[in-house]
Amino acid sequence: MADPVVGLREMKRVTSARGIVAACVWDHAGERTPLAAFWQAAREFDPEVHDESGLAGAREGHLGELLENAGLTSVRETTFRASVQFASFDEWWEPFTLGVGPAGAHSQTLDEPAREELRARCRQLLPTAPFTLNTVAWAARGIA
Repeated sequence: MADPVVGLREMKRVTSARGIVAACVWDHAGERTPLAAFWQAAREFDPEVHDESGLAGAREGHLGELLENAGLTSVRETTFRASVQFASFDEWWEPFTLGVGPAGAHSQTLDEPAREELRARCRQLLPTAPFTLNTVAWAARGIA
């Protein structure tokens, strides 16, 4: 969301009285996401790259703050841990080729040799396939 508090206020507005508004975001700031190797490699090639670590809710406690700032009450936060399994490196890499989200958008800005260099570095950073990535996501909910 361009303005997460405005977005959460809209979620609150369209939720029935005493209904629940919830949000969940990967721990991008702590680099405990399925995307961590991508952004690590991208920063190695361009230290100025805008990764997802500064996005709204990407650090512990921030989602709760955003929900409270949007006027939700009884805000509660939790942590989700998930193991994400990949049968192959290509299964992990494919979403970046589709231009979806900040990582995919960044991938699309690269010329073919740079994208291939990024892909090769990601392959070096990840375990041999099949592999499992242990991840963390922040979640929060509040009452409308």
